[in-house]
Amino acid sequence: MSVPPLPLVMIEPLVRAALIEDLGRAGDVTTDAIVPLETRTKTALVARQAGVLAGLDLALLAFRLIDPAIAIQIERRDGGRLMPGDVIAHVAGPARGILTAERVALNFLCHLSGVASATAGMVEAVKGHKARITCTRKTLPGLRAVQKYAVRLGGGANHRFGLDDAVLIKDNHIAVAGGIRPAIERARAAIGHLVKIEIEVDDLAQLEEVMAVGVDAVLLDNMSPQMLRAAVAMVAGRAVTEASGRIMPSMAADIAATGVDLISAGWLTHSATVLDIGLDFVG
Repeated sequence: MSVPPLPLVMIEPLVRAALIEDLGRAGDVTTDAIVPLETRTKTALVARQAGVLAGLDLALLAFRLIDPAIAIQIERRDGGRLMPGDVIAHVAGPARGILTAERVALNFLCHLSGVASATAGMVEAVKGHKARITCTRKTLPGLRAVQKYAVRLGGGANHRFGLDDAVLIKDNHIAVAGGIRPAIERARAAIGHLVKIEIEVDDLAQLEEVMAVGVDAVLLDNMSPQMLRAAVAMVAGRAVTEASGRIMPSMAADIAATGVDLISAGWLTHSATVLDIGLDFVG
């Protein structure tokens, strides 16, 4: 399924803020001192690792915001699979602008491609099972929309975008409310008819109590595959089942085989390794 690009109005403030942070109070003093104003050059964004491309629009916008005279020829699109040596885009024009924007462009491109690639690895690990891979709210401050976009490009699904999307009752909510039933009942009484309720449980006893009250989804936290299988059987299709808790690709297939609907992994956004992409001079 094709993932539509994010609107410019969403990404422009992120790229602009990153450039302002990098330019500091005096601009790029190194490039301005060394590179003559009239110098022009040709460069290419090149993949140095295999992976999934994400964040190209942000990277190219960094060049355009620094100098609109920079010309860009796109060779690969977001969501495409990359192999080492693949040219992603040609970037040509004023050398000062290209050098000044280079780091911000690569920061977005390498990070978001890393998120997309990590997600694709998890999706591949559960191939053949119904479980979908989803991210969480464990995103880097300010980057949630673009990180979740990268997850979609990698074949994953998105969990909540914020605290206002849905009710997710965690263990601390249960403790403050005085139990599972009062927490669910208070939530149900307070929300609108389109808002769903999910609750986190740690064991089968808690799950049994939850199912007696009823919710839309249950988050099965840090359960073994054996317990997850029993939990899925207990739910019996009455709610969406989500497995969570430090799930890595090596264990994803065993988790998916239990029959859960979703596998959520916070590390996809907060700890994904960058994909190595470089800006190479070609003339």
